[in-house]
Amino acid sequence: MDDMPEQIHLHRIDPTLNMHRFYTLTIQQTLFGEVSVVRNWGRIGTHGQAMIQTFNHVDDAMRVLQRIRNSKLRRGYCAVG
Repeated sequence: MDDMPEQIHLHRIDPTLNMHRFYTLTIQQTLFGEVSVVRNWGRIGTHGQAMIQTFNHVDDAMRVLQRIRNSKLRRGYCAVG
């Protein structure tokens, strides 16, 4: 798991639409040897909402993480940091 990104931070800001959103993706190993993709999203300045998906294999988790990231980038989110 050393070559995995710790976190991916995305923002979508459009003052004309009063849109100030964040989306964070994290991969974490569980206590039982599985791998989870943790998503957190909402308005910047809030805690937002969270969702956790757990996988048996790191490759499956990475594939889902990249799919979500690419989807958000297509929708106008930009990488932060």
